[in-house]
Amino acid sequence: MKCVVLFCIAVIFRAAVCDDKYITKYDDVNLDEILNNERIYVKYFLCLKGEGKCTPDARELKVSLPDALRTRCEKCSEKQKIGSEKILRFLLEKKPADYLELERIYDSDRKYRNLYKEEADKRGLKISR
Repeated sequence: MKCVVLFCIAVIFRAAVCDDKYITKYDDVNLDEILNNERIYVKYFLCLKGEGKCTPDARELKVSLPDALRTRCEKCSEKQKIGSEKILRFLLEKKPADYLELERIYDSDRKYRNLYKEEADKRGLKISR
């Protein structure tokens, strides 16, 4: 019984420590390759929409995205923040319809759009209506 209790405490402690930051295992994924290859891009897009199979890194993004939006990416590594801006800029400039579709899923009441509007303006990100 003591072993089970210790195991549970260890699992809870590990989860608490891991929840402090998102995993960085996929920080070296080549975003340019994904964004500039339509076949690969579509697979990631369908995963985020819940309509396709997810690679491990896309699954991690899909799971983390709602929390990252809610917390202003406070658990993101610096590389993840830079990658997030790169992806957002790509979507807004080259795939605005896809951006709006993802926004309907992850920000249906446009709460985050309004919350981040000033920051987006500062970074030159023009969000279509």
